[in-house]
Amino acid sequence: MTNPGPGVIYTETLIHAAPQQFVADAPYQLVIVTLDSGRRLTARMIGDRVQIGDAVDFAEDRGGIPFFRKH
Repeated sequence: MTNPGPGVIYTETLIHAAPQQFVADAPYQLVIVTLDSGRRLTARMIGDRVQIGDAVDFAEDRGGIPFFRKH
């Protein structure tokens, strides 16, 4: 994935009951980011938990899954 750029948290949830491939990561925060381009993207967070309205920056792609971190 190319860098989608920064954005703002549209919504978020904390995943406790993860799919089999992500069980070791649980609990983890799953977010929908409204990118500065206007598109929305489902992603995971690295580091601090975020709330709706928080600014975030693209951090990395892990196997097709975008990860963001708090701005």
